[in-house]
This record gives sequence, C-alpha cells and structure tokens, in this order.
Amino acid sequence: MSSLASDSHTWNLVYLQLLLEELGHEVTNLGACVPDDVLVATCTRQSPDLIVISSVNGHGFQEGERVIHALRAQPSLAATPIVIGGKLGTAGSDPCQSRTLIDAGYDAVFEDGAAGVVSFRSFVAALPAGAH
Repeated sequence: MSSLASDSHTWNLVYLQLLLEELGHEVTNLGACVPDDVLVATCTRQSPDLIVISSVNGHGFQEGERVIHALRAQPSLAATPIVIGGKLGTAGSDPCQSRTLIDAGYDAVFEDGAAGVVSFRSFVAALPAGAH
C-alpha cells in the first residue's frame, strides 16, 4: 500500500493497514510521498497479491492515472489487482474520473467515505484465497 508522490497524509494509510490486517492480510506500507519509481520497484520486487493506492490531497486522479500506467507496464504486475481510493479530486466525487481510472488499468476505484470503505472491504473479501 502507498500514497502518491505528492500526498503527505499518513492517517489514511494507517487506517487501511489496520483494516487489511484485520481482514487477515500481511501489509507492506510504503508510507507517504512515495515516488513512482520506488512504488514500481518495490511492487516488482515483492510481487504483492494486491496493490492499494490511497489519496487524501485531492490529486489522486491525475497522479493515479500516471502511476497505474507505470505499474501495468511491468509484466510481473499485469494481473495483480490494483485499486485506488480516497479523495481523488478537489471538486468531490466524479464518476467520469472513476471510469477513466478503471479504463487506465485499476481493478476498482473507491470513493472517499463510509460507502467506499464498505465497498473496499467487500472487494478484499472476494480476493482469491492465495491473496490472504
């Protein structure tokens, strides 16, 4: 799990780490302000079962689109589930942005708020058994 290069928030990452651990997953939390090349190199080296990108600063859409292209360019990550969520834009929820991110290569996009957390929990629960 990681934030994006411009996002210095950490509380969201701590919350998601605790949530994923509660659901039985081992978590590598890369922290805040992670450069794209560090994220790609770490994911390529560790071969995770799931990559979670979290954004709070409102730049998740722009940076998330760039990051997914870099991650999907790695053959070893082509089939890895990759999701993004949080505050993806400064103007609030935008279904067009979510669709664009899915089309770019994310497996799911989760909006900021309680409904997003419920959807994220359901997504994680539906992962194959080997992903636990």
